[in-house]
Amino acid sequence: TILPCLESLDHNQTLPPNPILRAAMKVFSVLVSSALLSFGCCQAADPDYVYGRDPKKDAEYDIATGMAGIQQAAKDPKLLAQLFQDMQDPELMAEAKKMMESPEWKKKMKDITKDKSFKSNMEKTAKMMEDPDEAAKMQAKYEHMMKVGNEANREDARNTMSEAMQAMNDPKTMAQAAQMMKDPSFQDQMAKMAKDPAFKKYVSAMQEMMQDPATKLKMEQMASAMNTHLEL
Repeated sequence: TILPCLESLDHNQTLPPNPILRAAMKVFSVLVSSALLSFGCCQAADPDYVYGRDPKKDAEYDIATGMAGIQQAAKDPKLLAQLFQDMQDPELMAEAKKMMESPEWKKKMKDITKDKSFKSNMEKTAKMMEDPDEAAKMQAKYEHMMKVGNEANREDARNTMSEAMQAMNDPKTMAQAAQMMKDPSFQDQMAKMAKDPAFKKYVSAMQEMMQDPATKLKMEQMASAMNTHLEL
């Protein structure tokens, strides 16, 4: 039952796949070239902070972590590609919207926009983006990073799936996997994972791998063996 589902999905899809995400790419280009990222406006999230004890501090932690993530994505093609993949998740976007509507976020943004360095950098950014050539270069830069990042993430996913298939050749590992799959809590966990945008890259990797007849045959044999273990 797994193979037809995997084959039915579009494994050639690349980001950004629609006008909304292309517009988001333009906005991202402005952000990463502005003081919001170049200016050290946000304190790093405390690695020792225990999340969940204080809602206000949780919000501050989310802001610091989120801003740090965007800063890092501006430099790392793989993280940039994953960021735009995450933007397709309604639940994550709803959480982001909720964070930006919080008093803590609004206060942080108000403090940032009052900073003289921020204002100066924003003016420079606005002037730069008025130049069509500069704006196009910036957008092209991040679109290229997206392309590189998507391919790198696909390669990582292919390697992970190959390692998983290799591990499943061990009868003991196969038996342990089958045992876990009988556990209702594990089934629930897998169902939630399947909805995660990050999980789609593994589905896509498996689809690509199954284009090879030999790999597809191995997958079918593994599926048959797994079904045998599940029936025990």
